[in-house]
Amino acid sequence: MMPELALQPLPDAEVYYSPHFFSREESDNYLQELQQQVNWKQENIKLFGKEQPMPRLTAWYGDKGYTYSGLQNAPQPWLPVLLQLKERVEQVSGAQYNSVLLNLYRTGQDSMGWHADDEKELGQEPDIASVSFGIPRKFGFRHRFRKELKNVYLVLEHGSLLLMKGATQHYWQHALPKTGKAVGIRINLTFRNIKS
Repeated sequence: MMPELALQPLPDAEVYYSPHFFSREESDNYLQELQQQVNWKQENIKLFGKEQPMPRLTAWYGDKGYTYSGLQNAPQPWLPVLLQLKERVEQVSGAQYNSVLLNLYRTGQDSMGWHADDEKELGQEPDIASVSFGIPRKFGFRHRFRKELKNVYLVLEHGSLLLMKGATQHYWQHALPKTGKAVGIRINLTFRNIKS
């Protein structure tokens, strides 16, 4: 079903990864188009009762709105470049997506904390397709219940595709940690299907 994707050795999960799903040339072009065409925003979130800027820029496109981390995201209409990417991913994932969350990490200090994509709007076993362009960054998984399992890290390459399916979100959290290295821009898109 997914010849280009390798199943990752994570218990209680169904995670597939292809480091070079898109060619170098395609990836360079998509990175440029997304930087220029997407309506990026700097959102604020509440942490420990204090409002502060999110450590990345975000955008939400698709057919349905979505709430996460207390932020209500009204959908912006699909851009042609996003529909193109959605179609490519759907061909191998076997899933249909009606929305996409985009994150732009400007430096190594931009990050994403530990979380699971387990909001009720995503259904019992959400199918998440994650596409990355730009500087490769380390992406972590940690089991929510089995503390004896070590955290697992993958480097998400320029033009990579990561699929998280089945019970993954129930058993595992994921994160994009900060790095002290001087790194450039990375854009990540997570395609998902909002049920309600």
